[in-house]
Amino acid sequence: MTYRESIDWLFSTQMFGIKLGLDGPRRLLKDYLAFPAHGVKVIHVAGTNGKGSTCAMIDAVARAAGCRTGLFTSPHLVDYRERIRVSGADIPEEECAAGLSELRGLCEALDPHPTFFEISLALAMRWFRERECELIVLETGMGGRLDATTAVPADVCAITPVGLDHMQWLGDTVEQIAAEKAGIFLEGKPALSAPQTDGVATVLKREANERRTPLSFILEPLLGYPIALPGEHQRWNAALALECLHAAGIRLHYEVVLHGLSSVRWPGRFERVEHEGCVVVLDGAHNPQGAGVLAATWRAEFGSRKATLVFSAVAAKDIAGMLAVLGPLAEVIHLCPVDTPRAVAAADLAGFLPAGLPSPVLHGSFEEAFAAALAGGGPVLVAGSLFLVGEARAWMAGGGFQSSTQ
Repeated sequence: MTYRESIDWLFSTQMFGIKLGLDGPRRLLKDYLAFPAHGVKVIHVAGTNGKGSTCAMIDAVARAAGCRTGLFTSPHLVDYRERIRVSGADIPEEECAAGLSELRGLCEALDPHPTFFEISLALAMRWFRERECELIVLETGMGGRLDATTAVPADVCAITPVGLDHMQWLGDTVEQIAAEKAGIFLEGKPALSAPQTDGVATVLKREANERRTPLSFILEPLLGYPIALPGEHQRWNAALALECLHAAGIRLHYEVVLHGLSSVRWPGRFERVEHEGCVVVLDGAHNPQGAGVLAATWRAEFGSRKATLVFSAVAAKDIAGMLAVLGPLAEVIHLCPVDTPRAVAAADLAGFLPAGLPSPVLHGSFEEAFAAALAGGGPVLVAGSLFLVGEARAWMAGGGFQSSTQ
């Protein structure tokens, strides 16, 4: 298959939906010879908010220390290949096509058919093996206990702040969700956690005790280093990232940490760009907890200055909770659907706005909403969904956007 054909086939497998469980991904990893080689360290990161930023920091500092790294994250913002990176470089199109062509042959013989996410994980793990990565960083897709990434044996596990998300899959309370996240813990392997609420911390301790997992909590944010990602919360993510690297046996010193954290890039998380004379901030905050962090960072960066908000979200998210936090930041609110089958129409989004906020302007597409927002002179805040942020980045770059549901 060509690259285009291979991507079309892969995205067609989204019809198989989400299947939580480890038997399928273990079988695919085994058949595809994609388990990590002996001696390769694996750091596995779960949580609700901050997973991607923490993974990016682990990767950046490890590369600064001279490690060849493999980084697997999801979802992508613009191009599918962003999900699979070796030492900061996306998997090349030709290698992606070759891997997917081989995987297609394997998948056709398997029942049930592997999912989009399982195939993506297998593709990544084989590429990391072929490129002889010394450290692999895996971000869970959803949950932890039954997430496909948990099929890969980890040396270090990490939990970022846990909140309410994916409740239709993970549970109705934050404690139930925490138990699912803690499902990545392994006997005898170190686990590290960001600060948590008392209820979540209790669940993590219980799960660690049952699994005989040595669990430690981050007690202080990292100070004394410039971090390229804005927001005070990133100092907590950085502290967690460095503890993960220490636990994995990666030798660090001041210059390595300084270079890694000052050069780390993680698009779509309070990403500030200039476009057509306007300041545009892109943030994929997709739950109230993430929206709260975004709001705090906005106020730290812009003070009392109001935003022109472009907002969208997908079904099954706490839209009212996000708008209750983000709405007060806005002088003007533009609502639009996002380019995914899980989109919520602008008129339906408007029904979630709390009283007392400006009347929203409704649009049929992101392009229409963004053009109207830019006409106001900014600053423009694009938030509420990583899919929306991906559309924005693609639109500003003048390129294509590979929409997905997973």
